[in-house]
Amino acid sequence: MDVALILDLLGVFSFAVSGCLLAARKGFDIVGSLLLGSLVGLGGGVVRDLIINAGVPAAFSNPLYIIPPLLAALLVYFLFSSVQRFGNLLVVFDAGGLALFCVTGTLKALEFGLNPVSAILLGVTTAVGGGLLRDVTANEVPKIFDPRDVYAVPAFAGAFLVVLLDTFGWSNVFTTTGVAAAVFAFRILAWRFSWNVPLAVQGWHR
Repeated sequence: MDVALILDLLGVFSFAVSGCLLAARKGFDIVGSLLLGSLVGLGGGVVRDLIINAGVPAAFSNPLYIIPPLLAALLVYFLFSSVQRFGNLLVVFDAGGLALFCVTGTLKALEFGLNPVSAILLGVTTAVGGGLLRDVTANEVPKIFDPRDVYAVPAFAGAFLVVLLDTFGWSNVFTTTGVAAAVFAFRILAWRFSWNVPLAVQGWHR
C-alpha cells in the first residue's frame, strides 16, 4: 500500500471539494465546478513536481488523480442544495487539503534529495498553491494574503515537523498522519477563533 499516494489523493479530493463548493457559491455550471475543483486539487502537486523535476507531474501520469475532482464535482452537484447553509464546509475541506499537501509535498521533496529548508518551502508551496489558484481564478482575495486569517503558518509548522521527524528517523505512516491531523486542527482553530499574525507594519491596526 502506497501511503504517500493515498494521502496525496485524499488531499486532492479535499481541495477539489473546496473548489467545487466555491464554484457552486459563485453560480458556476458543473463544467466550471469540475475545472475549478481540478485546478485547486491538482495545482499544488503539479507545481511541486515541476520544481523538483520529477518528470511528468503525477496529475498527468497517473489516471487515479482524475478520480478525486470528478467525485468532488458530483458530490457537490447532488448535495449542495442540502448543505449550502453550511458555508463552513469550504473551510473544513480546504484545511484538509492544506494539511495533507504540506505533508506529502515535504515528504516528496525529501525523497528527491532536497535539503531541509528547501523541503519545508516546497511543502508549503504545495499546500498553499492550489488554494491560491482557486481564489485568484474565482476572483476572491487569496486566503494566504488575508490579514484576518492564518493560512500559511499551519503549513509551515507541518512541513517543519515532517522534516524534524525525518531527521531523527521517526517518519512513518502514524507520525506523518499525526502531523497532518495537527495541521488540520491548527488551521480550524485559527479560523474558529480568528487568530492572526502581525501586520507588515508595526502599529497599524486591522
